[in-house]
Amino acid sequence: AGFIGVEWATEIEYFFPDIKLTIIDALPRCLGPLPDSAAEYCSEYMHAAGIKEFYDCKYDAKSPDFWKKVELPDGADVEYVCIGVKASNYFMPKETLSDKGPGGGGWIHFNKYMQVTKKDGTVWGDGSVFAVGDCNYGCIGAPPNWEMPPVPKISYPGEEQALHAVVNIKKMYKGKTALQPTWWPWGAGMFATSLGPHDACFVLAANENKGSGYMINWWIPAALQKEIIESTKINECKNGCIGILIWHFVHHTPFNFWGRGPWMPSTH
Repeated sequence: AGFIGVEWATEIEYFFPDIKLTIIDALPRCLGPLPDSAAEYCSEYMHAAGIKEFYDCKYDAKSPDFWKKVELPDGADVEYVCIGVKASNYFMPKETLSDKGPGGGGWIHFNKYMQVTKKDGTVWGDGSVFAVGDCNYGCIGAPPNWEMPPVPKISYPGEEQALHAVVNIKKMYKGKTALQPTWWPWGAGMFATSLGPHDACFVLAANENKGSGYMINWWIPAALQKEIIESTKINECKNGCIGILIWHFVHHTPFNFWGRGPWMPSTH
């Protein structure tokens, strides 16, 4: 009952209302790390739509007791396991891959300049290889003294990190040795969860702390917001004028008014 599970179940319910749906999670509620307000909103929607919810419930398809607990004594016709992530960095040398992390590890180590590093933190190769987005370890340092806390593996920070890498590639090309460090992108705390095509909730300012963030938009306005985000982003990918004008400035703001980045990143 994370983001993918909730969105998938509510989409199926909307387009195929005769299908009986059950959603489970090992955590006490849906949308694990997000604020209670968002979890409660999504849970209320699913309850009203007739989707059965079971929490504090570990998935065990081979256990008859599990199926009885979720009120499906004869089992389910179709199961969708929407949990976790898995690294696909098999092509990288083992000395650059993490031993820990989501899915059992295998994520690319990197430094604050987005350069690939070895396990011991030294730069791998000549420093001209960068790792951005989902493929990297997602954090620098160790708790509680993070150099950069874990960054969600979603699209916004991936794009932001790619821009930071490009800035440093240009600096290296010009022979500069003072590279610009990355930071925890403020946009990494934005989550829009769809509840069918006409409902959603939008959380802002979430961070690495459980339950952080604020649900600032919901219902039809949130669904419209997500539709605008998706359509303009696709337009940008197609080199459309409107999408480029909107999304260029998302990652090229001359000042950081909030978040953890430098006040003036261009001159940092």
